Amino acid sequence: MAVPPFAPILAAARKRAGGEAALAALLPKANSAKALRAVPDDRYLSLMSLRIFRAGLKHGLVDAKWPAFEEVFHGFEPARVAAMNDEDIERLMGDARVIRHLGKLRSIPANAAAMRAISAEAGGFGAWLAAWPGADIGGLLDEMTGRFSQLGGNSGPYFLRMAGKDTYVMSPDVIKALIGLGITAKKPTGKKDRLAVQDAFNAWAEESGLPLCHMSMILARSIG
Repeated sequence: MAVPPFAPILAAARKRAGGEAALAALLPKANSAKALRAVPDDRYLSLMSLRIFRAGLKHGLVDAKWPAFEEVFHGFEPARVAAMNDEDIERLMGDARVIRHLGKLRSIPANAAAMRAISAEAGGFGAWLAAWPGADIGGLLDEMTGRFSQLGGNSGPYFLRMAGKDTYVMSPDVIKALIGLGITAKKPTGKKDRLAVQDAFNAWAEESGLPLCHMSMILARSIG
């Protein structure tokens, strides 16, 4: 099936948003490759952990406690965090300053170790993100799900969005728009459907010249 043109989708989003300027104000920002490389690994680990704790919890609650997380996790310096053992995490379960969710707390040292390995391979986690092509964001998300803990579902895409890596997010409105356009018949969880979504975004990127994060938001705004 041919991918529908993006121009009518953009026109619908502009109309629903109240005009071109109003839509532009809603669009997220994607960082350049240089900007992604410039961010130190500890900030990526902090941001990844923040996203993991935000999942299913009120963001304001998590954000208010984050200075304590920075303290108990040694400023999220990956080598120090990766060295934390089970006893260290068990002690944190008695610390009222942090959110005492054992699975999420355990994910932080595991993810620190995974990030250190990637950083050693690529010359920095930011360099790894910057080098991954936008035409294979699905592959990046699969890689992150396989190498990191608690980054399944939309946690991976939302972490990338927070970090400034250009990506699309399968929000309910985006999924509804993709179904309406015939790109997928349901939430794209299987490999075939995820490839169809990637192919559609690649075609729209070639047509429009827009970053993935803009097209994702425009799709959502085109229907609601």
